Amino acid sequence: MFIDIYFALSFFLSFWEGIIGGREAAAHSRPYMASIQVAEGDGMKHECGGFVVADQWVMTAVHCLPTGANGRKVVLGVHSLSQAEDTKQIFDIMELHNHPQFNPDNYDNDITLIKLDRPFNASEAVKAVAFLRAGGVNPDTDAEVETAGWGSVDNLGSRPDTLKEAVIRVVSSNRCGRSDYFGRKFTDNMICGDSGGPLLYNGVVVGITSNGGKKCGQIKKPGIYTIISVMVWIPTSSTKTV
Repeated sequence: MFIDIYFALSFFLSFWEGIIGGREAAAHSRPYMASIQVAEGDGMKHECGGFVVADQWVMTAVHCLPTGANGRKVVLGVHSLSQAEDTKQIFDIMELHNHPQFNPDNYDNDITLIKLDRPFNASEAVKAVAFLRAGGVNPDTDAEVETAGWGSVDNLGSRPDTLKEAVIRVVSSNRCGRSDYFGRKFTDNMICGDSGGPLLYNGVVVGITSNGGKKCGQIKKPGIYTIISVMVWIPTSSTKTV
């Protein structure tokens, strides 16, 4: 399914955004997907998404964990959030490695690495995904990229129970830097898309959903993604396995 730029999909990594106009993904067809969950009553609820990059590491956005680990869990091998699935693996958060230059005012450098309390058990439902390293080539304007998540499916905040996916387009940096779009809040560390996250190009993660319009479908407030390839701190800030 292809979603054109002006049919905005809101982000799944932040609290108000989602996958508008997408379709249900085949169960466990994206085994790198992670659900970051927070306590609610006697259970847990999905708060943000992320993706597996190594046997004990998940990448996501800093703004998704505003109070740090604080009892949050990371669930891998998920398709349905509510149903019991033999594929699910639940982890505590051992460490957080936030980008040292994260700016909460404009979400610049909005990227963090979560160290799980133990390595995951690899299976058809749980696998790491490749991400673009420093110096890699990012998709051009109008390139088709993929995204997936459990975010809101409408402006009322309705969330799907199962993983959604969509194909979207990259918007030009010049357009996103205009005053009627994001203006000075848009930096060279960002790429502008039509929403989603993680952002994949040719099967490789190139961006992490960061920030954008608070309502879905706003032409001048598309999704913004942190460009992973500019983050040279990733290989050295945590572990050589990432």
